[in-house]
Amino acid sequence: MTTPSPALAALSGAPLGRTHRKVLLVISAMFLFDLADLNTFAFAAPAIRATQRFSVQDVALVTALSFAGMAVGAVTGGRAADLLGRRLGMSAAVAVFSAASLLNAVVATPGAMATARALTGFGLGAMTAVAISYLSEVTPATHRGRFQAVALGVGLVGIPLVAFTARAITVSHPASWRWLFVAGALGFLLLPLVLRLPESPRWLLSRGRTTEAGAAVRRFVPDFRGDGQEQPAEALPAAAPKARFRDLFAPGQRRNSVVMMVVWVFALTGFYGFQSWVPTLLADRGQDFAQSMTMSAITTIGAVPGAFLAAPFIDRFSRKHLSVALGLIVAAVGIAYGLSTSTVAVMVFGVLVAALSQSYIAVLYSSTPEYFPTALRTAGSGLGNGAGRAANIVAPLVIAAVYTTPQLGYVGVFVFVAGAWLITALTVAFFGIDTRDRPLEDLHGRAAHGDPVRHDAPRPAATR
Repeated sequence: MTTPSPALAALSGAPLGRTHRKVLLVISAMFLFDLADLNTFAFAAPAIRATQRFSVQDVALVTALSFAGMAVGAVTGGRAADLLGRRLGMSAAVAVFSAASLLNAVVATPGAMATARALTGFGLGAMTAVAISYLSEVTPATHRGRFQAVALGVGLVGIPLVAFTARAITVSHPASWRWLFVAGALGFLLLPLVLRLPESPRWLLSRGRTTEAGAAVRRFVPDFRGDGQEQPAEALPAAAPKARFRDLFAPGQRRNSVVMMVVWVFALTGFYGFQSWVPTLLADRGQDFAQSMTMSAITTIGAVPGAFLAAPFIDRFSRKHLSVALGLIVAAVGIAYGLSTSTVAVMVFGVLVAALSQSYIAVLYSSTPEYFPTALRTAGSGLGNGAGRAANIVAPLVIAAVYTTPQLGYVGVFVFVAGAWLITALTVAFFGIDTRDRPLEDLHGRAAHGDPVRHDAPRPAATR
């Protein structure tokens, strides 16, 4: 039997303090740049097409390589942060996507733009995998979900921010699209803040750096008095071999890794399948261009409050049950959207899909790091995220094939999207684990080294 670490017990049960709020502020700012930068090309594309003569195929290439970069960045950046540290991983990711955004501002050809966007995607994918893991590791067990929801909600503000900025500066002067990418490079301003964050005590303990871990814990819990002899994270034996990437598929961990890959693939397929295709499908169904753009823009209003909507519930109810319920509801509302014919119904159901899907993403951000032990946490989070981003390269082709099939068409697309959400719900229902309020060490006592994951371990009394 392993002995619980006093440092990690203190970290899991700590009251919220100044350092927790500082972490939340910095991570939220990172997500603000992340989601703004992720969507910059989409809003700059009309001006780029007008000034640089990009074809539709050029835009598709740039978009596809952006997602490919995110997939590679999530996996490799996540693994690097398991080896080198969370703080260094986040700092490197911010530096990469900020520098690449600046590169976007000076290129002029489709190939160069695609390369720059792939590099941007690499940094964004790595940042997400590391940031959600770091936030999970340093936040008290009773607030892990709420912090993830708030950080995502703040980040989502970046989407309308870049959208309205693009409209303001490119409508009259299309060549000014370059300034959108210059603004993305302001992410460099975050680097001093990220570098001042304490390293994750859990990661430090997993590397045997006990003195540093004790000092890091005291930044979150000032009255903690450790003896300097803390055990490694998850109380693993000191002689245990270092976790390897392939241990994500070792007995005891394989199930969690596959579950997260499947959930990310189908959740992002359903999410982007709806968000990316709505303007085109509305226009092709008979709406004039202006009206279709207005209707699709209105649906995005639900995105920001959708993430914040999850905050009051995400730590109060089982994350497993929330995931299943939200997945089923989004699937049903998506079908209703596809069957709606009136303008009011389209907008109402569209707002609901946008809001509830973001609530789901908040739960997904919260639960993903909880499925993996410290030694593999960012690698596992990156694996799930990367699988989802890779699916985003293929999913548009599938949706296009569904839409152009006479027997399926417009309604068929939303049946396909609803099916993706249904698969996520069923996967979590049958194979997911309940992680709410449970210290991370309770979930992964020895999972990284081949022992069974405790899927049904009782949840301890919450420390509030």
